[in-house]
Amino acid sequence: MTAAPPPADPHAARAGSFNAVAARYAANRPSYPPALLDAVEELAGRPLSGAKAVDVGAGTGIASTLLHARGADVLAVEPGAGMAAEFRRALPHIPLVRGDGNALPLADAGADLITYAQSWHWTDPARSVPEALRVLRPGGALALWWNTNAQDVDWIAEAAGRAGRSLGIDVAAEQRKAGERVEQADPSGRLDFTRRTIRWSRRVPIDTHLANVATHSALLVVPEERAAAFLEQERAHLLEVFPDGVVEETYDVLLVVARTP
Repeated sequence: MTAAPPPADPHAARAGSFNAVAARYAANRPSYPPALLDAVEELAGRPLSGAKAVDVGAGTGIASTLLHARGADVLAVEPGAGMAAEFRRALPHIPLVRGDGNALPLADAGADLITYAQSWHWTDPARSVPEALRVLRPGGALALWWNTNAQDVDWIAEAAGRAGRSLGIDVAAEQRKAGERVEQADPSGRLDFTRRTIRWSRRVPIDTHLANVATHSALLVVPEERAAAFLEQERAHLLEVFPDGVVEETYDVLLVVARTP
């Protein structure tokens, strides 16, 4: 008798779901405000200019681009083939190596700053914390951040409710998870994180907003026809709120930074 295959790991499925939509991810996902990088510099205790920065889980390079523009010497680390290919296509001037935070392919004590933009939760902190401490120089810093939808904005809360009813996606639970990620960034207690929340917004066409929604892992693992039907329904709802066809997305960036001894 042939053994049944092991059950699929839903966490791994969601983590790997981005590779098939890397170009759409790069084109439609939000970036981060200048105030975020200001806060990273403040909490890290040094300017980004001239810093040896490692951007882990770099994806298509949204954070790497901003760090590079601030003058950091950036090395990107990305596990996914699709995301890495899009990164290299768009940012050939920034070096990238394949790998992940659980086993960084880097030498000891070589980085002033390690960043995880939207990616720390795909790691196992029991492994990624020691790896970050190994790769950081004394006095270096680890910065983790997540863009989260501002649920106190009425239209965003209403959209979250529709997603729950149509797709079974508990957006409120997803948001709570984001808060828990910050609170539990290092369950071992080896790192002393300082937390900041930075609110910002961007105005984008409805098509861009819907394309952004479509690149989130919770939607990527839903059957394609079901996701498409939901997005069309969302377009109609959004046009009632934004009749000019321009959506104002509001975000809270959750940031935590810890310095090494």
